[in-house]
Order: sequence, then structure tokens, then C-alpha cells
Amino acid sequence: MNQLFKCKDFLCKVFIEDTDFQGVVYHANYLKYFERARSQFLIDHKLSQVDALLNKETYIVKSIILNYRNSAKLDDQLVIKSEVELISKARIKFFQSALRLKNDTLICDGIVEVCYLRRDIGKPKAFPQKLLDLFR
Repeated sequence: MNQLFKCKDFLCKVFIEDTDFQGVVYHANYLKYFERARSQFLIDHKLSQVDALLNKETYIVKSIILNYRNSAKLDDQLVIKSEVELISKARIKFFQSALRLKNDTLICDGIVEVCYLRRDIGKPKAFPQKLLDLFR
């Protein structure tokens, strides 16, 4: 395993729109929470997804493995923890977990593999140098 880069924790609150009629978070919403944390990681490091798109480049999810451990509920405060491993110049893995903030209960964890792609030809491309520099 390569060196892991720890991301800043991402906080989110569970709203009614995130839940079913019993006040339990829909399973698919953990993907949204993890995506927001990954997007914030890019923002924190001044890596613009808009600029990437304008340059015909994009971050894409290659694979996701999720494990549901407990249920988050309406009004819970969650903390999304993320660590990133550089696999290659065009592929990284995020090790992410959602925990209930008030008692550190593990709600969901998983691994999300992200690649960088040239959209015009659908081929991998090296990440921006700013991102690669984080792993040095």
C-alpha cells in the first residue's frame, strides 16, 4: 500500500429529504455524502472541477465498495472521514467512512476508486500536478 493522504473531515447534517418515512437515511445518500467530501477535498486544494471540464478533462468513479454498519437518522450530524491513496498518476482510491458525530458510531464505510480522464477521447490522463504533489 502506498502512503495515505488524510483529508480534512467533512461535516453534514441529515435532513428530511435524505430519509425514508421512518426517518432513516436512504442507502444511496451515503454515496452523495462521500461525493461531497471528495469534491470538498478538491476545493480545499484549489483543484477546480469546472476548469477540468473546460479542458475536456474529468474525474470519474471507476468502482465503489460500500459497507453499511448502522443507520443514520433524521437530524444526525455526520462526519465524513477520507484518506486518499495514489495508485497511479491517473488513479486514486478514497477510503471513506461516515460516523455519527455525537458518539463516533460507524454508519457506513467504503472504498471509492477515482480516475482522471480526457473526455474528448475517453482515455486516462495524469491528474493535475497540484494533486500529484500532495503525495510527495
